[in-house]
Amino acid sequence: MQFVRPYKWKFLALILLTTLSAALVPLRPYIIQHTIDVDVANGDYRGLVNMIYLLLGLLVLQALIQYTHTYLSGWIGQYIVKDIRIKLYGHLLRLRLKFYDNTPIGRLVTRVISDIETLSEVFSQGLASIIGDLLQLFFIVGFMFYANWKLALISLTTLPVLLFATYVFKEKVKVAFNRVRNAVANLNSFVQEHVTGMSIVQIFNSEKAEYQKFKKINEEHKKANIRSILYYSIYFPVADIVSAAGIALLIWYGASAALDPAASGITLGMLMAFIMYIQMFFRPIRMLADRFNTLQMGVVSTSRIITLLDNDDATPDAGDFEPENFKGKVAFKDVWFAYNEEDYVLKNINFTVNPGETVALVGATGAGKSSIVNLLTRLYPINKGQILIDDVAIDRYKLAALRSHIGVVLQDVFLFSDTIFNNITLGNKSISREQVWEAAEMVGARGFIEKMPGGLDYNVLERGAGLSVGQRQLISFVRAMVYNPGIIVLDEATSSVDSATEALIQKAIDRLMYGRTSIVIAHRLSTIKHANTILVVDKGEIKESGNHETLLAKNGYYTQLYNMQYKEVG
Repeated sequence: MQFVRPYKWKFLALILLTTLSAALVPLRPYIIQHTIDVDVANGDYRGLVNMIYLLLGLLVLQALIQYTHTYLSGWIGQYIVKDIRIKLYGHLLRLRLKFYDNTPIGRLVTRVISDIETLSEVFSQGLASIIGDLLQLFFIVGFMFYANWKLALISLTTLPVLLFATYVFKEKVKVAFNRVRNAVANLNSFVQEHVTGMSIVQIFNSEKAEYQKFKKINEEHKKANIRSILYYSIYFPVADIVSAAGIALLIWYGASAALDPAASGITLGMLMAFIMYIQMFFRPIRMLADRFNTLQMGVVSTSRIITLLDNDDATPDAGDFEPENFKGKVAFKDVWFAYNEEDYVLKNINFTVNPGETVALVGATGAGKSSIVNLLTRLYPINKGQILIDDVAIDRYKLAALRSHIGVVLQDVFLFSDTIFNNITLGNKSISREQVWEAAEMVGARGFIEKMPGGLDYNVLERGAGLSVGQRQLISFVRAMVYNPGIIVLDEATSSVDSATEALIQKAIDRLMYGRTSIVIAHRLSTIKHANTILVVDKGEIKESGNHETLLAKNGYYTQLYNMQYKEVG
């Protein structure tokens, strides 16, 4: 309801229309009763015509109210869905990477798309309609008892049966819909994951196995939906039978009483009106069961959305330090880090990089090199120790300021399905096309960009499928260069390209690193011979440090790595 608050006046108008619509419903049988018992019984033709006009006017008024009610409820529902979806996506942007490490992407897609769409149905069909149906029942019962309390009691004799059937139906369908929502989430997760990893599926000839897995998940989805369909197919015929039984009891008692209206007080018009009342009364009860299920689906979706919104595992942004530039001094002091708070992947990391210097991190896969980079940009929190930039702890920096001064180029370049220009600027309006061309010229990417259809406006397709590996890497260099960072981080930026492309990219790296503090994660040791300091990382610890010649002279870890690569090259 907090999302309704910005539209409270429209929501109050909706409630008013709902109340007015419910109040007008029982007027039609009342007018028909008066027409039969007064105008028709007395042969008053003029009165009959007036009643017909009154009925037509009532129908037109109800149609106008229904139109306004339907449009307004749908309008409010769509605006609320928009607001919730924006808030939820904004919340997702602030969560730490640890959350995404443990959460299937397909489930998050379900939360942002399907679950919020369910809320749209709650506001456009569920909530206002339930209030309207309940008010309609209240007004109908009031008119019935006002007209004749005996007929009202007889008419409602079958109501307990219908209420019991409705309750059972509501509970059964609630369980069925929960299964449907879980099955949808499983389908989303499976399809998203396997479409993304389709190359692995095909390379290892596992199409048949994955197809069978999908059939099994889809079968569960089908069974969950059929179970809900079964409950619907049982409930509505039962509701119709109960409603018909109520009308039968009414006619059985009322028809004989209507033959002697003077003694019973029951007229033919009253009997006709009560038949209409019963039909009007049982219809919203049948609909209420369906409305409540819509509401329950909304409750399930709301619970999931609120659980996600209540997840406060976001990177704290309490710092207020926003320097215009970084000098570039980086210091790790006794840093310990674990992804699962038990098994430390970094242990007692200590090193300092002075402004303009280059430090290289080398070691086997899984040694902890990338984790060091992730901590510097605060993608993950430190367990123990401290990281300083320009002698200021990184948690004292405003998060946006910290990351804007650190340029990161990863081995696996991620490009969005968008233009080259938008992939470089990432929506930053302050970066002009001239600045992008200038940065592209500096890293040697301008030539291939100009040859692409549309130049900077060329759409690279999903994950950069329209570009080669080397071209994607060069775009990532332009992206880093255009932000003019004080610190540059290169995470095995040349390990995925061939030797010819590597030579081109190495020039871009030299341009990017010039005059900047650089942290390089190296796969090929030949690329970091000129680094000021080389840190050899093994099992989360720094085993050796020094320049290339010093480390070779030690004949330790670095020498072993160097000799292994030399033999591979030889």
